Amino acid sequence: MIAIDHKKELVTVSVLGEFTLADFKEFEELACFKIQFEGPVNLFFDLREMAGFTVDMAWEEIKFSRQHVGDFKRIAVLTNSQWVTWSAWLSQIFVSADVSVFEDEAEAKAWLEG
Repeated sequence: MIAIDHKKELVTVSVLGEFTLADFKEFEELACFKIQFEGPVNLFFDLREMAGFTVDMAWEEIKFSRQHVGDFKRIAVLTNSQWVTWSAWLSQIFVSADVSVFEDEAEAKAWLEG
């Protein structure tokens, strides 16, 4: 399950439990809308409560990233997991955005605003 919030040029996604394809499609729809009408946006992914993700969601994320290479400015990932940190760094291959991983929410939000 995910919770999404958006303000101006920022889309915030909090994942609770398993990150599924349906969740990603919900994020994807909002992100595409904001990109179309507002241009490049910043993303904040709070993955501290993520229990895992489905394979079809991971594949969709790769396809989405390749289609939107230049549509994001900064992507902040909030996590305590080394596996998620590694995955976030690997995702930089597919986007031109600045991607950074944080363990502290205040630092992540400050970086996105900076």
